[in-house]
Amino acid sequence: MMLISQSQQALPRRGLVAALLFAGALILTGCSSVGDYMPAAVGGLPAGTPQRPATPAPYPAVNDTPPPRSNTVLTDEEQKKLQDDLVAARKRTANPAGSARNP
Repeated sequence: MMLISQSQQALPRRGLVAALLFAGALILTGCSSVGDYMPAAVGGLPAGTPQRPATPAPYPAVNDTPPPRSNTVLTDEEQKKLQDDLVAARKRTANPAGSARNP
C-alpha cells in the first residue's frame, strides 16, 4: 500500500482551481461589452458614462502618402534674414533691462 501525503493530494486540486480561474477569465474577457448593461455596484460602468459609438472609428490610412507640400524652401537671403531676426530677438530677451550678462 502506498501512502500519499496531503500536499500531493492537494496538487491536482490546485491545478484544477487554477485552470477553472483561467477559463473563467477568458470567458469574461470575451464578454467585455456585458459591463455596459451591468449595474455599477457589481462591476458595470458608472452612471453618466457616454454611450459607445454605433460604428467604430476607422483606422488611419497607413499606406497613403501625404500630398506634396505647397511651401518652398527658403532662399539664402530669406534664411540669412530669419537667422538675423532670431539672433536679435535672443539678444533682446537675454538682456532686457541692461543688467549684466550671465556667461
